[in-house]
Amino acid sequence: MSVSLNQTVGHLKSLMSSVKDVVFPMYSEVRTESALSNISDRLAAVSSRDVAEAFIGRLPAIRELVETDVEAVVHNDPAASDPREVVFCYPAVTAMLYYRTAHELHLLGVPVIPRMLTEYAHSVTGIDIHPAAVIGDHFAIDHGTGVVIGETSVIGSHVTLYQGVTLGAKNFSYDSEGHPMRIPRHPVLEDNVTVYSNASILGRITIGEGSVIGGNVWLTHSVPKHSRILQGKVQDLGFTDGAGI
Repeated sequence: MSVSLNQTVGHLKSLMSSVKDVVFPMYSEVRTESALSNISDRLAAVSSRDVAEAFIGRLPAIRELVETDVEAVVHNDPAASDPREVVFCYPAVTAMLYYRTAHELHLLGVPVIPRMLTEYAHSVTGIDIHPAAVIGDHFAIDHGTGVVIGETSVIGSHVTLYQGVTLGAKNFSYDSEGHPMRIPRHPVLEDNVTVYSNASILGRITIGEGSVIGGNVWLTHSVPKHSRILQGKVQDLGFTDGAGI
């Protein structure tokens, strides 16, 4: 029996509420057994019982990864007083919870649903992560608005992105019928990379381990480990009274 769009949305909202209960049980009043039962029923309604059982088997790994994401945000942001504040208030945690759920469903071969989850997270957080992207542990997004992480992006462990960062494609390849090909076309960020606000990293390039990419940089070539990439120096030409606009 097919499920309508409104029914699917309802199932997914209930699903993610229960996923939050399982991932953050210390902040939930719902018993874990009840949350797991609801997850199973909601996923079975929009996919299959086999998918639901397989996904539940992956929940411990999702919980572990999201916990490392919370740790990373706390570690990177002196404005964060404690994990509770990060879980309750920071859009990056919401985006990562939805992404990590959607990514597991994507790996299970579930169509459409993973994109619905990440696009909902995009609409409420301003953070756009494709469910097929691969993201390691201890991933931190500071502020987050305008971050874009494309489908074939690969991100290592202990990586930090600031607002407005784009991990995008430089161009597209087309097949003989003129359709865009789904080949690796987004960046690879190795471990311990930091990318500051509004930087655009485009194409299938590699940002070496421990590198720092400065704000507003436009980067389309690979850089080796421990690189420091900055934009050109600001020029002070002495404009006054808005003459430089």
